[in-house]
Amino acid sequence: IVAGVLGVLCFVVIAVKLFQIQILRHEELQGKAIAQQTKDKTIAAQRGTIYDANMKPLAISASTEMVTIEAVKVRSEEEGLLVAKGISELLELDYDKVLKKVQKKATYDVLKKGVEKEDADKVRAFIKENKLSCIYLEPDSTRYYPFGNFLSHVLGFVGTDGQGLSGLESYYEKELTGTPGRVIRATNGQGLEMPYSYEMYYDAIDGNSLVLSIDEVIQHYLEKNLEMALYDNKVQNKVTGIIMDVNTGGVLAMAVKPDFDPNSPFTLVDPEDQAEVDALEGDAKKAKRSELLNEQWRNKAVSDAYDPGSTFKIITSSMALEEKTVSAASRFYCPGYKLVDKWHISCWKTTGHGSQSLAEAICNSCNPAFMEIGASVGIKRFTEYFTAFGLREKTGIDLPGETTGIYFNGMTNVDLAVASFGQNFSVSPIQLLTAVCAAANGGTLLTPHVVKEIVASDGSIVKNFDRQEVRQVISADTSKQLCGLLENVVTIGTGKNAYVMGYRVAGKTGTSEKKAKEAATGVKGLRISSFVAFAPADD
Repeated sequence: IVAGVLGVLCFVVIAVKLFQIQILRHEELQGKAIAQQTKDKTIAAQRGTIYDANMKPLAISASTEMVTIEAVKVRSEEEGLLVAKGISELLELDYDKVLKKVQKKATYDVLKKGVEKEDADKVRAFIKENKLSCIYLEPDSTRYYPFGNFLSHVLGFVGTDGQGLSGLESYYEKELTGTPGRVIRATNGQGLEMPYSYEMYYDAIDGNSLVLSIDEVIQHYLEKNLEMALYDNKVQNKVTGIIMDVNTGGVLAMAVKPDFDPNSPFTLVDPEDQAEVDALEGDAKKAKRSELLNEQWRNKAVSDAYDPGSTFKIITSSMALEEKTVSAASRFYCPGYKLVDKWHISCWKTTGHGSQSLAEAICNSCNPAFMEIGASVGIKRFTEYFTAFGLREKTGIDLPGETTGIYFNGMTNVDLAVASFGQNFSVSPIQLLTAVCAAANGGTLLTPHVVKEIVASDGSIVKNFDRQEVRQVISADTSKQLCGLLENVVTIGTGKNAYVMGYRVAGKTGTSEKKAKEAATGVKGLRISSFVAFAPADD
């Protein structure tokens, strides 16, 4: 009886164990068995190219090589030390880290990606000289930006693993990356490869390419002039500019200066920034370096909000003309200030502009006149138009890090007065330009975009980014009237520096106070200077 009971117990134990192994742990143990019996290598997919509007390559993936190790094939401790020393010196790698990979005895590990031909040939010679069977070179690709700093804040850059970290490289990561391929080979008990009949090969699918609305020639002109503006005006907090097609929303150029080289994005460009980092140690040093790098990469055109100042008078004029609260026959008187609920609000011309028409008030950029124009619209309608022009939401541009700005939380008459000439609220440059495009193009708000087409590796078009209408904000008649008034600003008003003989240019100057920063720093007289224009004024 005892023997029978023991037999039953043994059977139950074995049955339970078999159930656990074959049923409960089936997938786990099967996975471990496959891992032991196979070697799985990834074949990198070629990242898609980024082209300008005329198919000039701005970001390309060039063929390089990847150095890998099969540490199970290291024949002795001496050979392992030789490999660690030689590879670390040839590829400028940390000796201890290479040695650790050698001693892991793994069937596959990556030593370095993106190895240029010259260094790859040195590794080949080292392998041949020492008759090594554990070191391999495989095809790889490295991201290059042939124009260096050009368009850097828009293009962005990739990390050491080839993943997009900023700009278009980040925003369109899934499109650009493609699908890696695989080689799966069976291995024997020593981890060595079996004959090729046991191999499975899956081709990599290259990433899609981007064709931008950016025109490389226009971009060069913008960058050149921004560099001059940065130097001539001793700008303290960067300059930015955007050029957009008012009829499609396509961005033809966008730049921020100073910029950086996406081929070497982790290098601090400003020597003063680097000196500030060098003066620190430990975690404080890492934190400061990270902060300054993020500031260096920040696209001011879409990620920073500012008080637009008098450039916003374009939008205030649009509201009043559309609502017919003012007309070409309206007249305004400026004594150099205006009292609003006992607040004394000055004009930039403290002696005043005297009596003036609407056209003259716009040309003179007269604050008291625009306080009257804003008051004629009223708080409710002013806020409705502000929203309709897209200034309380993101534009939806295909770039990361877009901000929305700040509007009033409960507007007073004083708020309305200063908002009418562009103070005490904030918008981003791309928000304001998108709104002005609506005022200029017949009244239609459009979604701005940087990418014109997504193209597959075989040349077929995956997606087109055409004109995308958001809403009609003002009528075509109001837009036409406004364009004529703004042309006067350039021919006879505050924007005369933008006049070009033979061309009809419409525009508006703007200078805003940085009150919040003045209060925070105690530094007085901080200003933001800006200008917005479109041409030809009648089209």
